[in-house]
Amino acid sequence: MTAFGGFPRELFSFFDGLSHDNSRTYWNANKAIWQECVRDPMQALLDELAAEFGPLRMFRPNRDVRFSADKSPYKLWAGATSEARAVGGIGYYLSVSASQLVTGYGAMAMAPDQLRRYRGAIDDDSTGREFEELLTTLADRSLPVTPGAQPPLKVGPRGYPATHPRSELLRWKGAAVVQEYKKADWMYTPVVLDTIRGVWRGVQPLKEWLDTRVAVDSEPGSRASAGTSSGHRDVSQPGR
Repeated sequence: MTAFGGFPRELFSFFDGLSHDNSRTYWNANKAIWQECVRDPMQALLDELAAEFGPLRMFRPNRDVRFSADKSPYKLWAGATSEARAVGGIGYYLSVSASQLVTGYGAMAMAPDQLRRYRGAIDDDSTGREFEELLTTLADRSLPVTPGAQPPLKVGPRGYPATHPRSELLRWKGAAVVQEYKKADWMYTPVVLDTIRGVWRGVQPLKEWLDTRVAVDSEPGSRASAGTSSGHRDVSQPGR
């Protein structure tokens, strides 16, 4: 296994160039750079993280343009997620682009059956308070939990009183920690590994709660109806 030594400078210049010329011509002319300076370092990083956090898979560089008005063929970032997230929609995430590094954990958009279990757990006084406590714990670690990729409901879900003590949390459709870091010189070093590892270790209270209370999606493909066709939000480059 090749040790991860940081992201090469060429990774950032590659994506900067791609942002100005997102074409197959550019890609083919720079494919060797993508392989040596993007794919290979990313895989080395994933190999080191997997030893502690489980199997991870890299996203394909090609965009799914079937239902998009933007027909640009390639993503302007390289990223990876937990292998289990492809099934359950809950897991670790990281990506790097020309301008930033993004990493985190959680459910960006829960599937219907996950959402039912989440709301049931929030409604329950014991497990609902557990969630409130972990929100405080993670906020104290500068790892705030957000509602994920979708805006919360404007009003509480049907079947729950408007006066519910956790009415705001009942409106959430996801639960995730996302940390963004602007491009800096430390990204050329192994500090990248330490940073991601620190975030992923820090979110363990959220992971344990979601694993126990929400678990995996038992309705394959249902996150498409929940608002995301890929099961994850592109948190590194919103809107692209």
